[in-house]
Amino acid sequence: MSTDLFTQEVYQPLASKRRPQSLSDFLGQQHILSQGKPLRETINSGLPHSMILWGPPGVGKTTLAKIIAQAADAHFESISAVLSGVKEIRAAISIAQQQRDAHGRKTLLFVDEVHRFNKSQQDAFLPYVEDGTVIFIGATTENPSFELNNALLSRCRIYVLKGLTLDDIKNIVTHSLPELNANNNSTLTIEEKALELLANAADGDARRALNLLEIAADLVPDDSSVLNSDILQQVLVGDNRRFDNKGEYFYDQISALHKSIRGSDPDASLYWLCRMLDGGCDPLYIARRLVRIASEDIGNADPRALEITLNAWNADERRGSPEGELSLAQAVVYLAIAAKSNAVYTAYKAVMADIRSMPSCEVPIHLRNAPTKLMKQLDYGKDYRYAHNEEGGNAAAERYLPEELKDKQYYFPTDRGLEVKIAEKLTYLRSLDKKMKSEK
Repeated sequence: MSTDLFTQEVYQPLASKRRPQSLSDFLGQQHILSQGKPLRETINSGLPHSMILWGPPGVGKTTLAKIIAQAADAHFESISAVLSGVKEIRAAISIAQQQRDAHGRKTLLFVDEVHRFNKSQQDAFLPYVEDGTVIFIGATTENPSFELNNALLSRCRIYVLKGLTLDDIKNIVTHSLPELNANNNSTLTIEEKALELLANAADGDARRALNLLEIAADLVPDDSSVLNSDILQQVLVGDNRRFDNKGEYFYDQISALHKSIRGSDPDASLYWLCRMLDGGCDPLYIARRLVRIASEDIGNADPRALEITLNAWNADERRGSPEGELSLAQAVVYLAIAAKSNAVYTAYKAVMADIRSMPSCEVPIHLRNAPTKLMKQLDYGKDYRYAHNEEGGNAAAERYLPEELKDKQYYFPTDRGLEVKIAEKLTYLRSLDKKMKSEK
């Protein structure tokens, strides 16, 4: 580094220095960038279209946008939705217009974290995307379907980027060591165990991997040239797993937990539970979801499921983290292996659908309470049969549904778990109803 105060080099992170300059250096995303894939063909043609790059942090969204701009010989203009507003949008558009009018050059406008712009801010891009003033590339970590306007989405193609694989991260780290050594005038190597540890800690994020590498390299003693796992452990003090509470990963993981329980896989169910807890999810949120699962997917096939889940919720509230989380694990395993039935859930939805689609049905006269003389004169409660006074405690053929729905059946027990017995009981009761009606 120069000792001239006026010409000192500005520090540049290793992740920035190692940013790929072309597709040949770009690792990962072969599902959209391999030969013959539409995006690869678009880049090679030099005629890019407006697009949304959707994927986790550190997978190359910004880098890819710059490569696209370079391939198209377009002016690259970048703004961040975190730091910008309509003023910055107008400034970027003005630059794009100058590039077009003065130089006949296209402008690729890259908008990082585009999902953070509100509706009016997103709408500000529309006319300029429409008339070709800019080629719009938005980067987001959130699901565009939920976070971006339909008008903007309709003008862009969406490309989904994936977290980098362990091999991708290892490759990036290995090929970045010469750059790191050149900067530090060293001959640093990294042992295999440390490389594996670093790749896992990066969690698919190349930028995180290189930042960790750079920090760890500073901790290597002067008398050593090997970055080992012990040194690396010193910088891996935080939580590196992707979760993003209330964001895309949050909903993906709770969905995976729910579906794993529904699919009777206790191992996967435990895995997704622990992923969420490890990522900082509120255990009580999980408890509430488990209560829902107990009723929606298990129901009366095993009524103990709801009881066990409520007990787990109570235990977690009483004991707190981390001790109480074991109760949630117990509940999750039980729910996963319990007999499954959505018969109650299906019946509930069917009843609600009828209620919302039909006029309000009157309560049958014989079911109405009659606390006053007038109500008795109007025959409220007349001919009501008290079930406890009937044989077997069942008023066979008594009508409880409104007249419009008198023959309607909503609940159909499955042939699983306790619902086998429930189905037998209902069959017997309905046979008594049928017999009583035939005798009238």
